[in-house]
Amino acid sequence: MTNYSAADLRLNYTRGGLLESEAGDDPFALFQTWFTQAIEAELPEPNAMTLTTVTPGGRPSARMVLLKGFDGASFVFYTNYTSEKGEHLAANPWAALVFWWAALERQVRIEGAVERVSGAESDEYFHSRPVGSRLGAWASPQSQVVRDRTHLETRLQALEAEYRDRPIPRPPHWGGFRVIPDRIEFWQGRPSRLHDRLRYQRQEDGSWQRDRLAP
Repeated sequence: MTNYSAADLRLNYTRGGLLESEAGDDPFALFQTWFTQAIEAELPEPNAMTLTTVTPGGRPSARMVLLKGFDGASFVFYTNYTSEKGEHLAANPWAALVFWWAALERQVRIEGAVERVSGAESDEYFHSRPVGSRLGAWASPQSQVVRDRTHLETRLQALEAEYRDRPIPRPPHWGGFRVIPDRIEFWQGRPSRLHDRLRYQRQEDGSWQRDRLAP
């Protein structure tokens, strides 16, 4: 096996730039443009994002989740409320999101407060999911220690039999979280490490202040 040095891995970013004249004043509009371009570029799972939460003791914890909705005010994902991240957000309702679209040499960082989406919104999304995913939400005690994989598969089989001829309700412990950002930063790779970084910060009147940051 060849031993590679992480320090020797380098890439000169040359795909594009991000100027204020192109970015506009609304970070959600810019995110929509970038997200659409990531989909059109056929990137694998363009809605994949790193979610960082903080434990009650102040220790950060990060994992990948999938964005399932956004509008002009928030970003939404779904999970088990009794999972590790769910418990973190119940104790400390703030989070950070990071999108990394490597093929486009782009990163988006999002920080803000978190709240649960309404039960009706969670119901609507839950019932749009494939049957297997709906049953999986019942079968998996997310983030809890389980004996082995057979335990999960046996539980799933029992649920398949239980709900074979009737609707699958949304588990009361499963639903959505909404991240309401007060800071969004767009990063575009540029040559010689002089990357473009535009940061939007929400002001008290609801408008956004845009600043360029040094790379």
